[in-house]
Amino acid sequence: MPLHYQSCTFRYSRRTRPVIDRLDLSFSPGNTVLLGPNGAGKSTLLALGASAHAPLEGKVRFGDLRSTNSRTLQSYRRKVSWLPQRASFLPRMTCREHVAYVGWLKGMRERDAWRAAPAAIERVGLTTKIKDKVGTLSGGQQQRLAIAQALVHDAELLLLDEPTVGLDPVQRRRFHDLLVELRGSVHVIVSTHDIADLDQAFDEVVVLENGAPRFQGGVAEFADYADPQSVPGRRLESAYSALLGSVEQ
Repeated sequence: MPLHYQSCTFRYSRRTRPVIDRLDLSFSPGNTVLLGPNGAGKSTLLALGASAHAPLEGKVRFGDLRSTNSRTLQSYRRKVSWLPQRASFLPRMTCREHVAYVGWLKGMRERDAWRAAPAAIERVGLTTKIKDKVGTLSGGQQQRLAIAQALVHDAELLLLDEPTVGLDPVQRRRFHDLLVELRGSVHVIVSTHDIADLDQAFDEVVVLENGAPRFQGGVAEFADYADPQSVPGRRLESAYSALLGSVEQ
């Protein structure tokens, strides 16, 4: 059930140019990585998809649900879960309390949210931390907890904005492993400006520049843009450079 943007335009004020201008884009099912330099419009695109922003023109749809339809907005937000780059946590809550609380905020009954929290926490590999305070978790563990918050209310699409910022290489590897584990049970769109995040955990690559898609396709198709003389192991960086003109480091 892909996410659709139809002729979408968005700007932050009347005096600024549109960040997104008449965008038509449909994401494929599965795991998608949204690449692009800083300022490309990635965060804005995800915020529109999450209904945190409303397009000035055009439509955003997930399945049959529109992001701006007030009658079905609660259903839309239960199906589409957004994790901004700087996710907020209540550090004195335990992991179970925090996940259950978010489920309740998303419209679950309190008892149902409490009962569902352990299964969501187990899916992200944090069962041993279920009684620990959120404030004691590492950065990588908090990222996993944030995903558990999305899973507790049975979201069908996760929008993750720069989720690997601040993670060390081991934590980043575990995050990609988690995406593989979730494949088939939930759709995921991950935004990043770091080509190192492009991984076989993803089924689709979308490259955004100046609010417009420059590429959409599979990982192998993306790699075909690389210079044939590129250094082994750096073909993806070469492909990114070929598409955008420079590689963001």
